[in-house]
Amino acid sequence: MRITKAQLKGLDQYKYSGIDKSVVSRYALGPFWTWLVTIMPRNLAPNSITFLGLCFVFANVGTLFYLDPTYSGKELPSLVYLSWAIGLFAYQSMDAIDGKQARRLNMGSALGEMFDHGCDAINTTLETVLCCHALGLNRSWWTVTSQAATMCNFYASTWEEYHTGTLYLSAFSGPVEGILMVVAIYAVTAIHPLGQAFWSQPIFSLIPGHYVMNFLGQVDKVLGLKSVLAGRGWAGLEGLPINVAFMMFGGAGTIGNIVNSYYNVIASHKKSGKAIYTPLLGYVPFLAHTGILVLWLQGELRGGVGIVHDARLLPFMLYWGMAFSYQVSQLILAHVTKSPFPYWNGMMVYSIFGALDANSQWLFNRGPLVQSTPVAANVFVWMSFLLALFNYIRFAREVIWQICEHTGVACFTVRRKNAQGQWVEKDEVKNLKAA
Repeated sequence: MRITKAQLKGLDQYKYSGIDKSVVSRYALGPFWTWLVTIMPRNLAPNSITFLGLCFVFANVGTLFYLDPTYSGKELPSLVYLSWAIGLFAYQSMDAIDGKQARRLNMGSALGEMFDHGCDAINTTLETVLCCHALGLNRSWWTVTSQAATMCNFYASTWEEYHTGTLYLSAFSGPVEGILMVVAIYAVTAIHPLGQAFWSQPIFSLIPGHYVMNFLGQVDKVLGLKSVLAGRGWAGLEGLPINVAFMMFGGAGTIGNIVNSYYNVIASHKKSGKAIYTPLLGYVPFLAHTGILVLWLQGELRGGVGIVHDARLLPFMLYWGMAFSYQVSQLILAHVTKSPFPYWNGMMVYSIFGALDANSQWLFNRGPLVQSTPVAANVFVWMSFLLALFNYIRFAREVIWQICEHTGVACFTVRRKNAQGQWVEKDEVKNLKAA
């Protein structure tokens, strides 16, 4: 991808703006992060800290691939879930101090925000995969729903930042409280004797006594919920599993974030005299691509090869995640370069082909062209992930190289360009200017 001169001009005008209303980050984690950045070497670039944090997540995913490569829901050793908790907390910490390191070294730039958000986008999918495994959801539509909701949450925040110019973190936000909740899930799965099975218990059974369960039993009886929910494996409200309740809580949080994001966009646009309804069109690309991918998965309900309840779900989730990371990274690039909103990208075309092929029996009364057999479907889904991964790496490499060349600030090292256009250590540039 080639960044235009107009985009580079917009890049020069970029200035980071953020509002953090989180009580946890202000009074609990904030002091820890402030201390943590002081022990980081001054020759360690901010983006290197971000990538180091993401490597902890890669290590967590590596243990999943090694111990349960088919994503069947196999119970893993307690130490594995504990390592996931430690790894995710380490990622959160690295993600929180990269900006502090940038200010410490006077290396803040638009590339830092792009790289940070790009890593966050990748982590969004990887943590969904890991968290759904710890919750015992694995190969299910709940995992698919969790993926869509988590991505929607992230997309809404990025969409909000594009239209307001400010990154808002509410009193309860995904990067702070949301991550801590997932860390707690990993920790509980690790230390509780039931492991994954703990999350399949009825949530109201955790309340001492029988009064609540008896009351819910009466509610189920009056409303006839037992017969309605029996097909979903629940014994009415009194049998609502903890993991499903957590999914519902996450869904409510996503809706709340979307509403709050739109409220901030309305306030910003009213202040600047801009239209307040046209920004909603920015949700069309995300909703369209999500709908296409869900249609692809629905193929198994119409005679196509199964994905949701098969080992293919894991590579499909990874494909979805990389395609989403590409989509949201284009939006972040548009934000920092003050470019028009990106409504389309090439991965949508590929997803349309996969969805049409998976549903060809239903749509065209003929068998799938590519996903015609289980083996062929395996190859196609894995190749889809590798293609999306290659596409994202290509995009990231080209964008990083062009921004570094333009700004004169290196990505993974503490270097700048001198007056002659040569890359030198940052201290050398200071000394030359002083001389």
